[in-house]
Amino acid sequence: MLKATLRSFLAHKGRLVLSALAVLLSVAFVAGSLIFSDTVNRTFDRLFASTSADVTVAPKDDLDEAVPSGRTPTVPASLKERVAKVDGVADAHVDASVNNIVVVDSENESVGPTTGAPTIATNWYRTDRSPVELTSGHAPRRAGQAVLDADTADKKNVEIGDTLTVQARPGSFEVEIVGIATFTTTNPGAALVFLDTATAQRELLGSTRAATSISVTAADGVSDTTLKRRIAAELGSGYDFETADEQAESAAEQLGGFLDVIKYVMLGFAGIAVLVGVFLIVNTFSMLIAQRTRELGLLRALGADRRQVRRSVLTEALLLGLVGSTLGLAAGIGLALGLIELMGLLGMNLKSTEMVIGWATPVVAYVVGVGVTFVAAYLPARRAAQVSPMAALADAEIAGVGRPLKVRAVVGSVVGVAGAAALVGCATAQKTASAASLLGLGVVLTLVATVIAGPLLVRPVIRVLGGAFPAVFGSIGRMSQRNALRNPRRTGATAAALMVGLALVGGLSVASASMTKSFDRQIDKTLGADFVVQNSNFMPFSSEIVDKVKDTEGAGLVVRQRFTPVELTLPDGKNVESTAAGYDAGLDDVANVSYAQGSSRAALAPGRIGMDQDFAEKHEVRLGDALPVRFPGGRTTKLTVGALTDQESPEGFGVEGGLFMGFATVEKYVPGGQDSALYVNAASGTDAGALRASLEKTLDPYPQVQVRDQADYKELIRQQIAVMLYLVYALLGLAIVIAVLGVVNTLALSVVERTREIGLLRAIGLGRRQLRRMIRLESVVIAVFGALLGLALGLVWGVAVQQVLALQGMKELAFPWTTIVAVVIGSVVVGLAAALLPALRASRMNVLAAIAHE
Repeated sequence: MLKATLRSFLAHKGRLVLSALAVLLSVAFVAGSLIFSDTVNRTFDRLFASTSADVTVAPKDDLDEAVPSGRTPTVPASLKERVAKVDGVADAHVDASVNNIVVVDSENESVGPTTGAPTIATNWYRTDRSPVELTSGHAPRRAGQAVLDADTADKKNVEIGDTLTVQARPGSFEVEIVGIATFTTTNPGAALVFLDTATAQRELLGSTRAATSISVTAADGVSDTTLKRRIAAELGSGYDFETADEQAESAAEQLGGFLDVIKYVMLGFAGIAVLVGVFLIVNTFSMLIAQRTRELGLLRALGADRRQVRRSVLTEALLLGLVGSTLGLAAGIGLALGLIELMGLLGMNLKSTEMVIGWATPVVAYVVGVGVTFVAAYLPARRAAQVSPMAALADAEIAGVGRPLKVRAVVGSVVGVAGAAALVGCATAQKTASAASLLGLGVVLTLVATVIAGPLLVRPVIRVLGGAFPAVFGSIGRMSQRNALRNPRRTGATAAALMVGLALVGGLSVASASMTKSFDRQIDKTLGADFVVQNSNFMPFSSEIVDKVKDTEGAGLVVRQRFTPVELTLPDGKNVESTAAGYDAGLDDVANVSYAQGSSRAALAPGRIGMDQDFAEKHEVRLGDALPVRFPGGRTTKLTVGALTDQESPEGFGVEGGLFMGFATVEKYVPGGQDSALYVNAASGTDAGALRASLEKTLDPYPQVQVRDQADYKELIRQQIAVMLYLVYALLGLAIVIAVLGVVNTLALSVVERTREIGLLRAIGLGRRQLRRMIRLESVVIAVFGALLGLALGLVWGVAVQQVLALQGMKELAFPWTTIVAVVIGSVVVGLAAALLPALRASRMNVLAAIAHE
């Protein structure tokens, strides 16, 4: 049996190529994501371990910033002298480093990364753990001098002697580049500007008595942990103390969020490849077993029992999985190399020679590849074991052409009803968490139900889709329609591969269109300012920009917005960390805020706070309550609730609970922050267009700052939502590739299966062109059937998703009809493309050989 199995596998290897390709794609994305993430983790672990100080003394700041406030926490620079006297300290340095600066050249062009990585300004001093070394010029010795990293200098064509402008929180200042420093470790993609210590303290932090941290080097024989304990005993509990290992771990955690995004995206691709590939493999083995009915019957007649036949088919599946997994692992290494090169283009210089392939990667690759193939081939293998020895005497098939679909009807209906009930529950739920859970359950159940019941829909739907074929294409059209109807199971499984991808696209397209429409409506309803001035990356900007905007000709009312993290102690006993926004008086003139109780004037008064009414009800807060509030740096006070808003979307303020207060309150308790946005109205008698031109001229030296009106904001939201759609379309592209492979495979095996039939048709006068047309029409009707099933399912999912979004204030429902029409047209193109090779092969058959085929 083993010899027969191996010979069978080798004899049918051509028919298994496309199935192996589906396994290859699944394994490649899994292996590639694991190799890439392991490589990046190892590289940055080395970077952090080699550059972190033995012990670092940093400011204690236990409130997380969900929205940047622009504040730079500091410690007294005088701590350096105290730390240097601690037993076991070999050396101590003041750090003055910030990553919220902008550097521009003489033409007001940004000198920094365009990939989202920060531009970091810091003080220059050399230690054995410095990430860079000076390779040309000299170190900064006084104010007005700076060293730039070599990667940035090369990309931005900056040379020694060039003058750059640094825009920091205290203000802008010019520096001359006097040296170029080259990374001795991996360049994480950031731009680095080095200043002398006194200049860095004064220009970046606003005082030579401040530092962002103190870096300490341990003396020989003193462990980091011991030194940390001694320094903490000297300085007390008012600071954070971290060893080199703790710093490396903390930095790795921050990097982990970025890596997780890449990993989960790639695993999403792998999941789609696995899901769609299962249909392809099931169909392939089902058709191969149908074609080998006589062969399997002969094995039974010669003494093979059912278990041996089943094991034989599963062994072939395992061999297919091993081949596909091995090739997929190799492709995954190539994919990881491509990602490493891509990161290099984005500024993160990883070395392909340091690629990490851990033991878990090949194990997971083979588990996925072999496991998927084994599971997909199990049902066809069971069917093969049911072949009777008498099948060797007849030209029989076990493809299930005539078997009833009653079991599918019952199971599909039960699962479908459960899925529909979950989606209805999602639509009627009042809490986002429960609605999202029901949505996930409903999506899974309705997808499973559609896959199970798909064959039941083949005959009624394809009779309609192909109803015009006989009238338009005559007998060729009639035969193509009947070929698609011949085996509903096969047609349903083939169409299901395309259905999965299109269902995802349909659902998320409805969700994105609804989000876009909801945001457009929200912007129209709430934004009352003529213009909003913001950084392109939404980071805060310095006060000098505020002053310049206020001094711009034609500028009237200017309302500042500044964020700060806060912790509220609420009447229900809970402590909630959130972010509060601070606004100047005049908020009602630049925003349309709806209040359930109170007013903007009451909320923005000194010692007051406003919040969303739903948040207040949830935590038993009433108008006039005095709430304990903790700000960064340990400052505390009590703020009285002055207003409760009734906005459709409290997220319009960008924070949980819609917390907001007067600008003076934020400045009082969180000094040193930066503004996140300016809401600007034109002065009386000034045209809005003229004001925009004046503002853009004023802000020309600040390339990161943009002037936006309502239309610009809407376009910005569309672009952000489009990023999600691009990912969805990429997933669709992969699903379509595998689905096309499935259609090609089905048609190719169908042509082999119908070889004698095709020979007889050719013998009685069917031309080569007519034969190709028949196969193309069969392919198109299957593809359109899959597209319609997918779109119908996707639209239902999209409506359910919109109901979840409505709980967050996004209540508009929109259907992307252009996308829907494009998908249907695209499915016709997919069907035509998939039929090219099978139709060509069928038309080239030798008529006599085809008639004699067994």
